[in-house]
Parts: sequence; C-alpha cells; structure tokens
Amino acid sequence: MPEIRVTPLGAGQDVGRSCILVSIAGKNVMLDCGMHMGFSDDVSPPDGRLTCAASSSHFHLDHCGALPYFSEMVGYDGPIYMTHPTQAICPILLEDYRKIAVDKKGEANFFTSQMIKDCMKKVVAVHLHQTVQVDDELEIKAYYAGHVLGAAMFQIKVGSESVVYTGDYNMTPDRHLGAAWIDKCRPNLLITESTYATTIRDSKRCRERDFLKKVHETVERGGKVLIPVFALGRAQELCILLETFWERMNLKVPIYFSTGLTEKANHYYKLFITWTNQKIRKTFVQRNMFEFKHIKAFDRAFCCPWAPSPSTSGGHVVFATPGMLHAGQSLQIFRKWAGNEKNMVIMPGYCVQGTVGHKILSGQRKLEMEGRQVLEVKMQVEYMSFSAHADAKGIMQLVGQAEPESVLLVHGEAKKMEFLKQKIEQEFRVDCYMPANGETVVLPTSPSIPGGISLGLLKREMAQGLLPEAKRPRLLHGTLIMKDSNFRLVSSEQALKELGLAEHQLRFTCRVHLHDTRKEQETAMRVYSHLKSILKDHCVQHLPDGSVTVESILIQAAAPSEDPATKVLLVSWTYQDEELGSYLTSLLKKGLPQAPS
Repeated sequence: MPEIRVTPLGAGQDVGRSCILVSIAGKNVMLDCGMHMGFSDDVSPPDGRLTCAASSSHFHLDHCGALPYFSEMVGYDGPIYMTHPTQAICPILLEDYRKIAVDKKGEANFFTSQMIKDCMKKVVAVHLHQTVQVDDELEIKAYYAGHVLGAAMFQIKVGSESVVYTGDYNMTPDRHLGAAWIDKCRPNLLITESTYATTIRDSKRCRERDFLKKVHETVERGGKVLIPVFALGRAQELCILLETFWERMNLKVPIYFSTGLTEKANHYYKLFITWTNQKIRKTFVQRNMFEFKHIKAFDRAFCCPWAPSPSTSGGHVVFATPGMLHAGQSLQIFRKWAGNEKNMVIMPGYCVQGTVGHKILSGQRKLEMEGRQVLEVKMQVEYMSFSAHADAKGIMQLVGQAEPESVLLVHGEAKKMEFLKQKIEQEFRVDCYMPANGETVVLPTSPSIPGGISLGLLKREMAQGLLPEAKRPRLLHGTLIMKDSNFRLVSSEQALKELGLAEHQLRFTCRVHLHDTRKEQETAMRVYSHLKSILKDHCVQHLPDGSVTVESILIQAAAPSEDPATKVLLVSWTYQDEELGSYLTSLLKKGLPQAPS
C-alpha cells in the first residue's frame, strides 16, 4: 500500500526551527531547515545522504538558519530549492547569524562563512508556478505565500501523490505584499503553519490607527519608542505606515533604522518589485515607496550604555533588529531604555517562548540578563500584531482553496493546534494531524491512474441529454484499453473495431419463484400487465413467444415439473442495465397483485 510519511524535526507543536521531513513514494524531501529563536538544543537534521531534495520557504532564520549545517556538516549534497529573492537575501542573514553566534557568543562547532557560500552553490532558484523536475519522478512547484519578500509555498509531487507545504504565509494583502494564493490542487496532504490557530484579527485599519496614536503620544511627551523588527518584512510595512503619517502630519521627530538595512532592503525591493503588491508596482516608476524621507540611518554607537541618545532634544522612534529581543541591536537598545517609564517598546509580531520579547509580553518586569544582572522594566510594553502570518480565518480559507485529502498542522502551540484541528475536521470532513517533534505520521494513499476518454463516447453521452454536474461523479459505460502504458475509455463498438474482435454478449439471469396455478402464458401476461401499470416511463412489451421485455431486460415464465403450482420467472439483463434488472427482480419478488375472480 503506498503511503506518505511526515516527521517534524522542528515546529512540531512548537513555533520556531521549522524542519519537516517528508517521505513520498520512497523519496525523502526536507522542507525548511531552521534554527530556534528562543532555545539551543541538540536536535539536528537527519543524515543528508538519505535525502533526495530540500527546499526553503523563505529567508527567516527559523526556516533557513541550519541549511549550511545540513548541507556542509551532515552530508547533504543534493539541490536546495528556493525563490530568487530568498536566494539573494538568505546568505546575508546567515552570515549575520554566524557572526553573532561565533564572534560574539563564542560558539564552537558552527558553520563558517565558506560553508555558507558552498551551501548557496547548491541552491536552485525557482519561479512561481514553475514545475521543476528534480528527477524522473519527483517534481516541485512554488506558489506565492505573501508573508515576506520571496516567501513561497511548495508542492511536492511523485506520480499521483502530492504534498503541499505552506511555510509561513499571509492570506491578507498589506501595504507592500499581496495575499497568498494556491490553486485547487487537491493534494493528498496539506502541511500548514498554525501560529495564530485561535486568533481572528480585528480590522487592520483600527490596528494601524492605534499604533500611530501610541507612537505619536509617546514622542510628543519626549519619550522614545523602540520597535523590534526583522530586517525585511514587517520593517518595511511599518516604515511605509510611519512615513505616510509623518508626511501627512508634517512631524519633525526623527525616525531611525539600523544602519545599512534600509539600503539593503531598498535594493532588494527594487530588484524584486514583481513580488510586491499591485499598488507598489504601479507607482514604482513615479516614486519608490521604499525611499524614505523621514527615516534615517541609526548609528550602532547609540546602543552603547555610555553613548548619548541620537536626539537629546526629545522623543524619537527606532526600528532595530531582531524582532523578538533575543539578541543584537534591539536587545541592546531595550536594556538601555527599559528603566524610563516615558519610553515604550511596541512588539509588532509573534515572540517564541524563551525570548526576552515573550517574557515582557507575558508580564515579566524583572529580567535576568547575562552575568546574572537583573534588569527592571519600567518602560511601557505594547503588543500590536502586524504579524504576516495567517490567522485562523486565513488558514481555513487556504484549506478550502487547496481541497486536500488530509491536513497536518505545524509551527504552532499544542493547545491552539487542538482547537484548529477540531474546526478543520468538522468543517471540511478530512483527517487533521498535529504531530510533536520526532513523531511520524503515516498516511496510506490510494493511487489514481490517469486515463483518456474518446470523443465519440462523450458525444454519445451528451446526446442522451444528460448534462454533467461539476461536483458529482458521472458513470460512463465503455471499454478500457491499455496501450503503451496509457489508458483510454472508448465505446464497446470502437474497442471491437480497433482490436479486430467479434462481439460476445454476456447476460445475467436471476430466478424468481411465484405461487401461481395458472399456465405459463397466463402468468407471463399477469407479469406484463403488472409491470406496464408501474413502469410508465419504460418500454414494456409482451412478445408472441409469451416472454416479456422491459428495455433490454427479458422475462420468461416456466413451470418446474415437480411442482406445477409454482412458476419460475427467469429475469435476464446485460451489464449496462444492471440497475434496472435488480430493481425488476426485487419488484417481482414481492409477488403479483391478485387477479379478479
């Protein structure tokens, strides 16, 4: 029995370190290979030599951060599939990650800069909706996922078996990216993220208004606003929002962004403008939305505890990376500003457990930092979701679009997954799974064999005046011919002609016993009268030899020599009229109406 096996090595009942191993028709495919933002552990990818192909859905480190380890240290030597924007941005973020881990934290047994370069040489960049043939059987296809620049969902297919992996996606268009989209591909399995499995977001416009109000009020009273973001994605979304508001209100309060990141972002958005939404593409020639007038470069020296703030005259806004306050510049600025109640930190996205961002959103106001130093948080902490993940409504929408046979949830919290699992099973009547890390789900699959149908057979069916319904199966009678490993359904006449065979008709006969003392001819006449009165829409005939026909069904009456008072009705039909034959048999078994005496 063919089967699909799925083992989450990361993101099983957890957010972070996405790494999904799929075995389909005996071929192993690695979907994403990320690192965890909140914790360090010993979980690592499997032996790369046993894997046929790997893909990375987008450039976030929890989806691609362990790729060099997998390809250069574990022995994987096959292709790594990703989109062109992901291919361009991924090595930059991997190098930043390596510098922080090795140069600042002093971690050993880590991949090197050369390993990142060697890993990227194995990348095969794909276009949206392009079907890439990995080998003679395995093929991969990418779909637009929204979320961040270059994010893609991947369909893996071997023969008639297929799996769709969403990575992270967003079903709502925003200020710079479009909504995720997939066709009605009907995979055997849809593996979907479930970060916001129980959340249905409020109006985006209301959230934007609240965000702008809080930022404006804080800077007006001389406070500083820290917005931790990842380098690409929500950063551009919120920069466009603040830039538009600052211009409309004619504000002079400075906004800062990490040095170099705005330039890099601007370069990539110019290069991959076709991945943005329709509005940005239309106005790009007149004005590049990513060239900000009010947002300036932020010098790293300002992060140092002894350095003065970039603006001593009052409030200002700073975008700093990374987005969960787990390391880097955002954490340094947070430590410097946390003690002043006039300041504010706005967390615009999800924070995984173990990060400083998750701790302060959970209400912790005393944090143990490196060297056992305790940091007291007096600044205001706000959570305003500008996350580019699909909410519960969006996840259900995608399941409805793809129409999978089964669904598997990853990249979410166990309790929230359980709720969504029940909703999916109730609404779509499909099995839904939520394995933990290291747990394997096995799905048996029923192979489908594609076949053609002759035009003559279709025309004959249409001539009967029966129009096919899109969502209801239609039964066609014909002969299945296999030639050169291809299957065709043709009419019986065409099959006989093509194969040079004479026709042999096969009929099925059923015996019905009746108690009737009359002669066989009289019994047959009673059968004829009874059926004629019931089957008004069918052609019922009484033939000269005493037999009765209903369409192609033949009914004959006979009397066994051992019991003349019992008559046997022989009902015979061809396989085409099996339904009507069965109906007549059950009707006659109920007996004939009493004849008037």
